[in-house]
Amino acid sequence: MTTRSVKNILFIMCDQLRADHLSCFGHPTLKTPHLDALAARGVIFDHAYVQSPVCGPSRMSYYTGRYVHSHGASWNFVPLKAGEMTIGDHLRPLGVRSVLVGKTHMRPDHAGMLRMGIDPNSPIGRRISECGFDSYERDDGIHPYSGHDPDPSYNDYLRRQGFKGDNPWENWTNSTVDEDGTIRSGWFLKYSNRPSRIPNEHSETPYITRRAMDFIASADAGEQPWCLHLSYIKPHWPYIAPEPYASMYKPEDALPLIRSEGERRDPHPVYGAMMNHRVSRTFALDGVRDTVITGYMGLIKQIDDQLGVLFAFLEERGLMESTMIVFTADHGDYLGDHWMGEKDFFHEPAIRAPLIIYDPDSRADATRGTRCKELVEAIDLAPTFLDVYGGPAVPHVIDGRSLRPLLFGTTPTNWRQTVISEYDYSFQESRIELNTKPRDAWLRMIFDGRWKYVLAENYRPMLFDLQTDPHELTDLGTSDLAEHKAARARLHEALFCWARQPRQRVTVPDGAIESTDVQSRISEAGILIGYWDEEDLTQARQKFKPRFSSSNPSVASTLDRLTTLQGDKYYA
Repeated sequence: MTTRSVKNILFIMCDQLRADHLSCFGHPTLKTPHLDALAARGVIFDHAYVQSPVCGPSRMSYYTGRYVHSHGASWNFVPLKAGEMTIGDHLRPLGVRSVLVGKTHMRPDHAGMLRMGIDPNSPIGRRISECGFDSYERDDGIHPYSGHDPDPSYNDYLRRQGFKGDNPWENWTNSTVDEDGTIRSGWFLKYSNRPSRIPNEHSETPYITRRAMDFIASADAGEQPWCLHLSYIKPHWPYIAPEPYASMYKPEDALPLIRSEGERRDPHPVYGAMMNHRVSRTFALDGVRDTVITGYMGLIKQIDDQLGVLFAFLEERGLMESTMIVFTADHGDYLGDHWMGEKDFFHEPAIRAPLIIYDPDSRADATRGTRCKELVEAIDLAPTFLDVYGGPAVPHVIDGRSLRPLLFGTTPTNWRQTVISEYDYSFQESRIELNTKPRDAWLRMIFDGRWKYVLAENYRPMLFDLQTDPHELTDLGTSDLAEHKAARARLHEALFCWARQPRQRVTVPDGAIESTDVQSRISEAGILIGYWDEEDLTQARQKFKPRFSSSNPSVASTLDRLTTLQGDKYYA
């Protein structure tokens, strides 16, 4: 038997892709054969959940391996504070080059860097600004108005192809032409079922795929392992696709719309306010979802086709046998389900992520083509990557857990029983409508595989039973049934237990604290606390004699040695 191991990691993320819109996850008409083939070589995680249903905080949890409550970047454009460790920071000391091609939604913490005397344009400053990645090409879309997209390469590329204008990303890639020849912006949902003005080969998904292949080709000749984060902007809005994808699907190809009138009768106040967001009101109108869904499905089909090109490229270069491939999304999209647009709450269409992992390691042979039913979280990818390269587990820094035991066919006995997702709605219209203070505008969800409990500050909780109500149409948050009261109480305590866990002591590993060796060396450093006399000290030293020698380091140097994970070498 040939022994195989991982040299490189290809970490693919789509933006706003629902798990149920891939054929390997059950979509009956939207066929994604290339992702299906990847799943046949790897593992589908059927119960993977993101840590927030909105881009920025979700991505920061993926990149740090930490819950939103830990890293603090709680909404889009809230900077990830300088000093937060990310995938690149963990892998760089292990000799792995971490590279970005595509989107991160990262807003640099300029104030934090200024306070620490870090030049944002220095190598360290640029890495902090790019979530710890070396940016081969940063492309967050929304050209050029986002204020967090320093790389104009795609717009420059379009101009070189003859697509002129101040912003060809908007005027060509994300616009269409109506019957009388008028250019219409793809920002308007009305035009989502029309083809964009750009030819397919020059649209965003093929372009960013080619840029990923450019990096791989340039890195292929070298010996340094790489972790490439290929982050697609689509199928995020504007929901407008080029031909032939714009015409591939009809409204009747879509999944059934999931919503009921009962959801709008006396809803939870926060949920009711979110149903009143502009995008939700628009998606509630007749015909809107039918118009949008065709563009959305076309964009997903385009992604799958481009992944076929990419995977063939890896095969041709002999890299499939040494490259772990992870495919996921930062969150889903309501698309009108539950009277919602966008992704502002905790129903399955918003927080359940598609997750497929192909691990070429020969130890993963036993699970190829299987589905994992365990509860996993977005924060599990960072420790999985660290595990791939033999790095030590750092649970004082990373909240997630490595998925490799599951990939190798073993479920740890203490695997998690719940998943957590959080949302800071202080930046939303709903907070204003409810007259809620920003510090109180927090939602937290805990899910155990059956019961989903949502806690809103200053409001009653919500509860859904996905066993009897898989579409989450009935809120049991006020039910007097004993079973429902017990589920609410149990999950409330579990959520409180989770919230009590320390997550900010990241400079000292748990092992250093637990080590009797470290604790006993305090006396060797000349710090004598609580001893009665010399004999008392002598007896204490005799007790720990096997651990002492004249060359032993002091407690301070021991802690320095054990906390090198926080050192500057992560940024060098």
